[in-house]
Amino acid sequence: MVDISETRYVGKTSVQVNVMGLGTGSLGFLYEPVSTEEAAQIIQSAYDAGIRFFDTAALYGKGLAEQRLGRSLSRLPRHSYTLATKVGYEIPEEPPATPEKNEKVRNFSYDGVMRSFENSLKRLGLDSVDIVHIHDPDDHEREAIEGAYKAIWELRSQGMIKAIGVGMNQSAMLARFASNYEFDCFLLAGRYTLLDQEALTDLMPIAEEKGISIFVGGALNSGILADPYSETPLFNYRPAEKKWIEKARRLDEVCLRYEVPLKAAALQFPLAHPAVDSVLTGARSQKELMENVYMLEYEIPSDLWRDCKQEGLISEEAPIPGN
Repeated sequence: MVDISETRYVGKTSVQVNVMGLGTGSLGFLYEPVSTEEAAQIIQSAYDAGIRFFDTAALYGKGLAEQRLGRSLSRLPRHSYTLATKVGYEIPEEPPATPEKNEKVRNFSYDGVMRSFENSLKRLGLDSVDIVHIHDPDDHEREAIEGAYKAIWELRSQGMIKAIGVGMNQSAMLARFASNYEFDCFLLAGRYTLLDQEALTDLMPIAEEKGISIFVGGALNSGILADPYSETPLFNYRPAEKKWIEKARRLDEVCLRYEVPLKAAALQFPLAHPAVDSVLTGARSQKELMENVYMLEYEIPSDLWRDCKQEGLISEEAPIPGN
């Protein structure tokens, strides 16, 4: 069971985040459209439920998610929430009304990141943000360090950013960043989950050692941990391989043994690791948002976690809730 209103410090900064944050990819038409009215209701409902950590990116809906989030948050006291966004993609200043599939044009140069950040501020209606991540530098490691890293450090020195990080879908590069540079936090999507603990041996030890906060995105691995019996299950944005489907279903069998929803176990598991300070969840409706809150607050017996380990479904080295 998790108290979603619990807050933790980001790295060694003064910034605090809830253990449950709201990711806003869905508000930028990820997978399917969400109306402007529904988006506003989701954000307000999250705030009312005690969620005060909001994560967005210029990439989400070509700026639409930032714009929607900014409009909703403008009605709330600025000191009452923590906001994270991301830089590294070329996005028009004004988002289209109905963005089609994103054309991903990366730009990790110093000037490109400064321009990206300025446009994000305009869409958000703010003059500063709490956290900025370099977004998906997978094939641009050198440019990300020589350009983007320099830019966000300068923005931090100017007081326009309080914490800096990197957001991506792999752990190996984040482990290198943690070892060689100074970051406060990382957003890791889909690589430290109930199904896949790839980051356990490379990233998590160095993050814990250096006091770098890990935010876990994609805790449901694109939905397979919400419904492993779907006709077309996805794993990390792609059709799931047989091995992942079988493992997800075995995890579900253990959960059924204890009358626990698989989704509850999936959302709570990452927070047991001392390096993880928040799990980000997305929602396409108020109903889905409140279901996520319910799942994080669900009481899970310690025997469930024990069985998962005994049956080889969770790594022996992975911390489990309650221990």
